[in-house]
Amino acid sequence: MAIQYDVAVIGGGNAALCAAMTAAEQGARVVILESAPKVYRGGNSRHTRDVRIMHLGSLGPLIGDYSEDEYFADLMKVTAGKTDETLARLLIRSSEDCVPWMEQHGVHFQPPLSGTLSLTRTNAFYLGGGKALVNAYYRTAEKLGVDVKYEAQVVHLEVTGSKVAHIDYKYEGADHRIEPKSVIVASGGFQADTDWLTRAWGPAAQNFLIRGTPFNRGVVLADLLDQGVETVGDPTQCHAVAIDGRAPKFDGGIVTRLDCVPFSIVVNKNAERFYDEGEDVWPKRYAIWGRLVANQPDQVAYVIIDAKSLKLFMPSVFPPTQADTLEDLATRMGLPPDKLRATVEAFNSACGDTSGFHPTELDHVATSGLTPPKTNWARPITDPPYYCYSLRTGVTFTYLGLKVDENAQCSTAEGKIQNLWAAGETMAGSILGQGYLAGIGMVIGMVFGRIAGREAAKHAN
Repeated sequence: MAIQYDVAVIGGGNAALCAAMTAAEQGARVVILESAPKVYRGGNSRHTRDVRIMHLGSLGPLIGDYSEDEYFADLMKVTAGKTDETLARLLIRSSEDCVPWMEQHGVHFQPPLSGTLSLTRTNAFYLGGGKALVNAYYRTAEKLGVDVKYEAQVVHLEVTGSKVAHIDYKYEGADHRIEPKSVIVASGGFQADTDWLTRAWGPAAQNFLIRGTPFNRGVVLADLLDQGVETVGDPTQCHAVAIDGRAPKFDGGIVTRLDCVPFSIVVNKNAERFYDEGEDVWPKRYAIWGRLVANQPDQVAYVIIDAKSLKLFMPSVFPPTQADTLEDLATRMGLPPDKLRATVEAFNSACGDTSGFHPTELDHVATSGLTPPKTNWARPITDPPYYCYSLRTGVTFTYLGLKVDENAQCSTAEGKIQNLWAAGETMAGSILGQGYLAGIGMVIGMVFGRIAGREAAKHAN
């Protein structure tokens, strides 16, 4: 006979696992329906390495203080105020106990990384990165009795009245239907569906690369939207960063991210600068660069640095293109040599006193009389050899999602859906109207995953 599950969790990443473990600890019989094969389990969480945590005093690997108000101010700055304050402050306050909770569920931490990340006080780095975290959570979930079905492709949730009546999914070559008492959707955004991205963004989206899993195609999200489940977020808003242009179409992950922008100039295919590379510390600005590159001709850009900046950032998995002259570098990258030379010389002429240069904090070493300006870390590009990385827009996850309340519960216009909750990237648009803050995605998954797991188990019991 088929097993009667109390809670079905759709998805297999951080949010799904936190929900499943929490529900199981409340005594619920839980199944995870993960669309990926086992070797690719974990969604985008596989590519992560840190989590942003509020704390007063030292906490695990974190030092100093990072208060609720400072955290919220950082979030307001990157989102330009486009956030649900009630849910955001719930998220921030709840983040404080995430580190001990993670440790209790098998995760180990390491000292923070340095360099351009500037995250010693705000972000906790887990040992072994996202794959280690995902594996630890799956081991713990197994010990708690959670069943996991890999390559289980959910195709439909039947919303009848104020509840989900059943889930239809494909598994091991056959169609299946289950009727759990509670359902948690933690299956991410729609970024891997290039056609959906193109409908939202236009033809430019065809040139985007997808940093994360190719399995996040928004099938469950679209199914629920079609049935009138309330939504949040803008389909054109997403976590989009500038990544190495040589990255694969899907699943390149964090090793293709480039952190050299603060120490560079960035030009488009016409060798023209288009934005302030030194606007703020990198964790607060890296996620705007995907959109900036998307707005350039052919959705490409190029980072130009010299020898003195080469060791200041974590490199891409691919080595940069190198040349002894700017003209040779331009030729190798397909840029107009004379125009690149002129752009670099104009930048160099606008640089002033660089004695206050400090790579890990705002140093106000800025250009003068240059448009766009560079407001920090502005040093002349004069020391050969010169280096170049190509940039493309790398989409991590989309922000259009399911609207939830403080209990992570979903609704229709008629009222709450009694047995449906959402967590992680599939509801992150409530917190992230635009922009991104390094490490907050994992917090959203953890906090709302645990809330959803708690509430789903309570309903089932």
